[in-house]
Amino acid sequence: MDHPLILVVNDDGITAPGLLALVEAVQPLGEVVVVAPDSPQSGMGHAITINKPLRLREIQLVKGIRAFQCSGTPVDCVKLAVDKVLHRAPDMCVSGINHGSNSSINIIYSGTMSAAVEASLEGIPSVGFSLLDYSHSADFTAAKIYARFVAEMVLKYGLPKHSLLNVNIPKGGVHELKGLKICRQAHAKWEEEYIERLDPMGRPYYWLTGKFVNYDKGEDTDEWALANGFVSVVPVQHDLTAHHVIPVLNETWDLEAVSQIGLHEAGGESYNP
Repeated sequence: MDHPLILVVNDDGITAPGLLALVEAVQPLGEVVVVAPDSPQSGMGHAITINKPLRLREIQLVKGIRAFQCSGTPVDCVKLAVDKVLHRAPDMCVSGINHGSNSSINIIYSGTMSAAVEASLEGIPSVGFSLLDYSHSADFTAAKIYARFVAEMVLKYGLPKHSLLNVNIPKGGVHELKGLKICRQAHAKWEEEYIERLDPMGRPYYWLTGKFVNYDKGEDTDEWALANGFVSVVPVQHDLTAHHVIPVLNETWDLEAVSQIGLHEAGGESYNP
């Protein structure tokens, strides 16, 4: 692969420092094209725009790199890039670097990871990168080093079909990080509540708050790796089937009885399980 084509997307918007850091990380590896939202789109998940037109405008972002800002979601950016911007299918899609964690259950909500998932659905080897620092002035030095390494490995070895990578980088300097670990997603969740307040007109409004709780004590998880100074790499797949539940349902559900519903109804009898 002499001159790979690399698509760079994100969910924090075209002006986010994390996007520029990711561009810097992968620029030496091939031809880079950026398509990113024109405003922050955090927490959008896999949303797509279907009820209004999308706008796409080429801008000057980094010298020597084509960059476009899109009025839609991170997933919209990938779809438009593949269909309208790129002259061929990219050899890799990298998304991020997100400001804040996308470990564990956060992947469900993440626009950063959903953009990478969408690219992977198109058969493009894809990686989502996140730094555990929400500050606009976050130090991306270490994140860039690890992002380049992971991107190099993906370009060199590829990824199995229908898979992608979720990479999270702890906050800290280069010499503070201990390396990289291949992990599984931790069993954790957000315990949330809505704070109710009154606006100046006396009308109630609600503000989402909560805390992240890790129920998983395993030392092979992304949460353990991050808490112990390692960059976590979690392979992700599109198939959401809970395969282990299929035999349970087959054993416990009375499928033979339910198959007789049509016969009962045809005979004027109500089905009585």
